[in-house]
Amino acid sequence: MYAIVEIAGQQFKVAKDQKVFVNRLAGEEGDSVSFDKVLLTGDGDNITLGAPAIEGALVGAKISRHLQGDKVIVFKKKRRKGYKKKNGHRQALTEIVIESIDVKGGKKASSAKKEEPKKETKADKKSEDLSQYTVAELKEMAKEKGLEGYSSMKKAELIEALS
Repeated sequence: MYAIVEIAGQQFKVAKDQKVFVNRLAGEEGDSVSFDKVLLTGDGDNITLGAPAIEGALVGAKISRHLQGDKVIVFKKKRRKGYKKKNGHRQALTEIVIESIDVKGGKKASSAKKEEPKKETKADKKSEDLSQYTVAELKEMAKEKGLEGYSSMKKAELIEALS
């Protein structure tokens, strides 16, 4: 079983007993944390999709350690100017171990995909047809129709005036 969960503003695909490095979380080593923003879960062919998140679903994890990521060198230089600047950065990370994935609610993905076809009205077809024309052609149509001030109108305004 796997889940796609949002942790500290980033999305991760997680499974039970998996180690994940995330941005630093509040809490001590050994603390248990749970994440309720579960976007999708999958168990074989059964996929549960949230809109945007699955209600009642939780991913339980345990903080194993806090650490710093690899050093990233930031080097700036402007040639022929004598300007050089070197900086380094190490991201603060937390290693967590996924302990459990619990799904209590949610809709199946197959039912979420079904949508009723939208019926088009005559006004929609007319405005859709007008959007295919260029601005010059729309201005010509407005001139034939006798509209005033069409020369300063934008495309959307011309379509609205002609429909």
